[in-house]
Amino acid sequence: MNAKKTFKLAVIPGDGIGSEVIDAGMKVLKQVEVNSQGEIKFESVYFPWGCDYYLENGKMMADDGLDQLKSFDAIYFGAVGYSNVPDHVSLWGLRLNICQNFDQWANIRPVRFYKGIPGKLANRSIEDHDWVLIRENSEGEYAGLGGRNLSGRGLGKEVAIQSALFTEEGCERIIRYAFDLARTRKRKRVTSVTKSNAQQYGMVLWDEVFARVSKDYPDVETNQWLVDAMAAQFILHPEELEVVVASNLIADILSDLGSALTGSLGLAPSANINPERRFPSMFESVHGSAPDIAGQGIANPIGAIGSAAMMLEHLGLKEESNDVMRAIEEATSKGFLTRDVGGTNSTIEVAEAIVENLSKNKVEN
Repeated sequence: MNAKKTFKLAVIPGDGIGSEVIDAGMKVLKQVEVNSQGEIKFESVYFPWGCDYYLENGKMMADDGLDQLKSFDAIYFGAVGYSNVPDHVSLWGLRLNICQNFDQWANIRPVRFYKGIPGKLANRSIEDHDWVLIRENSEGEYAGLGGRNLSGRGLGKEVAIQSALFTEEGCERIIRYAFDLARTRKRKRVTSVTKSNAQQYGMVLWDEVFARVSKDYPDVETNQWLVDAMAAQFILHPEELEVVVASNLIADILSDLGSALTGSLGLAPSANINPERRFPSMFESVHGSAPDIAGQGIANPIGAIGSAAMMLEHLGLKEESNDVMRAIEEATSKGFLTRDVGGTNSTIEVAEAIVENLSKNKVEN
């Protein structure tokens, strides 16, 4: 029997623990297939791109790699970076190459606390905390504008210039995305974060666009913070947060802080979205390639599995996405945890517990 819904997935495990957490996520997606009783099928194609590919070919991905990826419904990504390739080479050669060329301008990074995992916020109920960062993902500080010059003048004379790019169009579309998301949340609130007191051009433009766009959403509460004060707010008053929107660099840093507060970067999922769907969107956990634990089978797969759940929702499989998130929560509440969050289970053991919960819940329903 042919599946009624077939989705083509490009799978890029990448480097370090990437292949381990992607394997865990694929086990969960396989169970989603099984649960659907033939209604859903994932056709997965693996791509060997990453640092090993670079060492063999002098490039992080094939020359026609973007053309190869265009026809897929989504991209499931592991991690990028290893000690044998400079970080700026690996990042720009693969992940950012895909994000920018596919105009994946909205990076969604939920901050979610799980039962059974001790967060880093003392004396606070995890039920009070559930917010999401919306990161501008195509320009800002990661636009890649600038260069290095004057090295010919001699040792110590070289100059490097790195320019941040803020366009009115880029600011407006990500800010509107945040407001639209806020309208779907329990509490309709958007917090904008900049450093416009010191960055007097690009981030002042951001502030002005935020003020203008907010007038179109009178039902959504707004506030604005400088990033240094917001870093403190994450720790002191996280209950005030709902949807936080910021530039590429600022949201990147704040999302790591939020993930650490939940207990581990290994818990955090993310989605690189092309909202117009002209290109496939890409789903990856927030953590990096973690070379220090690669190959040991102890990486936390929850971030990657949560990213798979975000991918399911993007593909229109909202119920299946919710099923995966419930299965994760059941696993953590029963103590199936990797070492980074105080447990003793392996990557695969945690994944198998989540798969078992998925299977059991399907039978019970």
